[in-house]
Amino acid sequence: MKSNKLSFLYTLVFILFSTACGNKPQKHSEEQKEELITVIYRFNKAFANSEISVLESMVTNNYSHTNGTYEAIDKEKWFEYLKKRSKEIKAGILTINSYEMNQLKIEFHDNTAITTAKVITSITKNGELSKNEYRVTNIWVYENGAWKRAGFHDGKIQ
Repeated sequence: MKSNKLSFLYTLVFILFSTACGNKPQKHSEEQKEELITVIYRFNKAFANSEISVLESMVTNNYSHTNGTYEAIDKEKWFEYLKKRSKEIKAGILTINSYEMNQLKIEFHDNTAITTAKVITSITKNGELSKNEYRVTNIWVYENGAWKRAGFHDGKIQ
């Protein structure tokens, strides 16, 4: 009898904990998924074309940017990098030949989405062609009626 009560109690605690945590991936409508995909591709286009004002409206105030080479930086430091990059593009020092994202996967968690993808880049800097591939993870949040990027991490594919 005591064993049954204990088993019941464990089962009840497990169910309550699972429900309360709410950390299971959420099923969103195809329309919501398409909306986020559109935002992601608009973001990538703005990044490739160095459209800083567009990017400013598409990231959260507490944005965190990390890549495999440097420590994490905040929104302010990332935009300092973007402004420097934009000057190099305007001066002809840097040319973005291509910036392509594929293998995009999306997992929704309430008003948050975690996306993973492969990014393939081709740039010319100071006359030297460079092609790279990266695995990326982005965190998107639905904030004030719009999807905004809250976090980024990449790792170079060797």
